[in-house]
Amino acid sequence: MRLIAKLDVKPPHVVKPVHFEGLRKMGMPADLARKYYAQGADEIFYIDIVASLYRREILFDGIEATAREIFVPFAVGGGVRSIEDMSRLFHSGADKVVINTHALQDDPGLIDKAARTFGAQSVVINVEAKRWDGWWECYSDCGRERSGKNVLDWVREAEQRGAGELLIQSVDHDGRQDGFDVELIRQVKNAVSIPVVAASGAGNLDHVVALAREARPDAIALASLLHYDKYDIAAVKQKLNDLELRSK
Repeated sequence: MRLIAKLDVKPPHVVKPVHFEGLRKMGMPADLARKYYAQGADEIFYIDIVASLYRREILFDGIEATAREIFVPFAVGGGVRSIEDMSRLFHSGADKVVINTHALQDDPGLIDKAARTFGAQSVVINVEAKRWDGWWECYSDCGRERSGKNVLDWVREAEQRGAGELLIQSVDHDGRQDGFDVELIRQVKNAVSIPVVAASGAGNLDHVVALAREARPDAIALASLLHYDKYDIAAVKQKLNDLELRSK
C-alpha cells in the first residue's frame, strides 16, 4: 500500500485547512517535499487548492522548484483546464496530473483527451466528496461548489473516460484528524477497478490501520499526520507492515 505525502498549496505556502477552510501555513512546498521524500514517501501530491477557486493561471515556478527536490512520482493539480496546461505541468516535472473542477463542472471530455494524449497512468481524478443522507456528492473549488453528481456515478464515468487513478477526499472529514470516511472509500473501491488513493481524516496510526483493514485502498495520502510531526513516513509504513504480517 503506497504512502503519499499530500501538499495542499496556497502559493507560495503549503497550508492545512479544516473542511477545506481556515488555512494554516505549514511551510514551503519544496522544503516539505524534500523532508517527506527523505522519510520514504512513495509519492508526493501537490495540489494548488485555490487556482480554480480564484480562476487564475497555474503558478509553475513553485511546481518546478518542488519537483527538483524529489525522485519519486510527483502528481500535480489545481487549475488544470486544458491539454496545454497538462503538457506544461509535465515539462515542469510532474509525472501525473490531478484534475477536478474543469472536468467535473464544465468539460468531462477533458479526461478522455488527457488519457488519449498522455496515457491513463498519468491522469488522476480528484474527488471532493460531501456526504448527504445515503449518498455522497462531488464538490469542487476547495469544497465550495456543488455539482449535483453522485460520487459513485462520477468515479465510474471517470474510469470509463480513461482516468488511471482516483484521489478521494472527504469534505466532512478533512483536517479534523478524527478518522477517514471508511465507508466512502470502501464503496468507491468496490465501484471501480482503477487505483484509489484515500485522503482526509488521519489523526493517528489507528485511523490509518482502520482504513487499511476495512477499505483496502491502493494508497493513503497523508497531510496533518505529517505536517504536525505526529509521525514520520517510516512509522506509518511500519504500522502497515505489522498489519499485513498479522493478516497472513
